[in-house]
Amino acid sequence: MNPKEEKVLRSNIRQLIKHVKQKRLDEEKELRTIIRSLISHETKLINEKQIAGVDPTPNKSTGINVLEDLLKKIIPVLEDDYKLLTTNIEQRTSFRSHIVKAIVDTLTPVETNNEAGEAEAEIDALDEEVEIDIGDEEDEKFIDIRTDAEKSADEEPEDPKETFGTGLESEDETGRNMAYSTFKKIESAIIDSYELLSNTEDQELFYDYLIANTKLYFDKFETELSDTVSEPSNQAYDTARAEEDAVDAGAPPEPEADLGVPEGPTPDEIEFGL
Repeated sequence: MNPKEEKVLRSNIRQLIKHVKQKRLDEEKELRTIIRSLISHETKLINEKQIAGVDPTPNKSTGINVLEDLLKKIIPVLEDDYKLLTTNIEQRTSFRSHIVKAIVDTLTPVETNNEAGEAEAEIDALDEEVEIDIGDEEDEKFIDIRTDAEKSADEEPEDPKETFGTGLESEDETGRNMAYSTFKKIESAIIDSYELLSNTEDQELFYDYLIANTKLYFDKFETELSDTVSEPSNQAYDTARAEEDAVDAGAPPEPEADLGVPEGPTPDEIEFGL
């Protein structure tokens, strides 16, 4: 090949390389454009889902809407304290029973509370009249010379934990005490949410669904606590592990089992043809 042909060949190769590079750049640019378009589309979908999650469509019932907001506040508290009770299931059963009963006792229908309040007022008024009419004159003459401090010392203060959940069959005191402490954390939130509702239907839905959801969440917590997976094993591993533990403890390993295979002749027996 003469110098002229070599020069032409080199020029053609350069042109070809330049063309290939340009084509590759164009393809890369086109690919980048496609990728940007896909990313933009996916980002838009994600944002739409996030917006939908932040601002969900409200329920038709105001009572359910208020309850949903309350559950977001109290369920994490119940879960944390419930899962601390890991000694036995009796503690958790007691905790659950006392929490549910405390909610029931706290959310007595407003009408019943009002009626009970009126009845108690009438009874108190009647007691005052009876005390005035038939009061014991000797008791009225008695002068108590004790100081206020001495009177307080004679009166044994009642432990509120003892009366918490009165009437329940569960006797585990650890579960009861934990439930008492936990309910103090969520009691005001429950009362405040319930008092927002004046509609009877909203109150009933709030009450019924609060009890149901509380019990369902307790079921969920118990399942999560008992949902443990054991690691698979086999006889070979168990045997090897037992021997290793025995060696670590200073005990000699167990002798291998005799499989009944006869030993071969000794060198002396071979030499004398035995």
